[in-house]
Amino acid sequence: AALEMLAALETLNRTMPEQDGQVWPRDVQIGIGMNAGLCCVGNMGSQQRLSYSLIGDTVNIASRFEGLTKQYGVGIVIGSALAEKLAKEVDDFAVLELDRVRVVGREAPDTIYALLGDSSMAVNDEFAALKLAHTEFLMQYRAQDWQKAREHLSMYEQTYDSAGLAALCATYHAHMDQLESANLSPEWDGVFQATSK
Repeated sequence: AALEMLAALETLNRTMPEQDGQVWPRDVQIGIGMNAGLCCVGNMGSQQRLSYSLIGDTVNIASRFEGLTKQYGVGIVIGSALAEKLAKEVDDFAVLELDRVRVVGREAPDTIYALLGDSSMAVNDEFAALKLAHTEFLMQYRAQDWQKAREHLSMYEQTYDSAGLAALCATYHAHMDQLESANLSPEWDGVFQATSK
C-alpha cells in the first residue's frame, strides 16, 4: 500500500498541473515511516470525545522513522522489526539498509531500511548491484575509514542516482564530515544520533 501511495503521488505530480482549474503545487513529496510491533488501536477517549487512534512505542518509533525520510532522501523508512518480518514471511520487497540510528527520545538504536520497491525490483540486477555497493560502503563507514568510504560512495554515485538515491549520498557525505571532525573513539558503534523528529 505504501509503495502504491508513492506511485499514485508520482502520477498526481505529473498530471494535476496540466489540468485546467486545478491548483497543484509541483512535486509534492510524502514520507512514510513503518514499524512492526505491539500497539493499542481503536476508539479511545470518553463519551464526550471519542477518536479512532493508535498509541504505543511502536507507533512513536514509526513516527520518528517518517521524520528520517527527509534526511535520507527516501519515500519509505522501515525499522528492523518490520524488515525482519518481511525477510521471513514475504521476501519479495526491495529493501536496502540505510543506517543505524538513535532516534529522538530513545536510548536504544535501531537499524533502518529503505523500502524501495516490490518483487520486480527485488530481483533486478541494478538493485542487486546497488545493495552490494551500499553494503561495502557501510562496512567502510562503520570502520571509520572515511577516505575509502568517500571514494566508494563517489565511485557508485551514478548507481545511487539511477535508483533515486542521490540525497542518500549527500546525507552520508554530510555525516562523514560531521563524524570525522568529532574524533570518534575506535569503539564507535556506527550509530548516528538523530537530532530532530
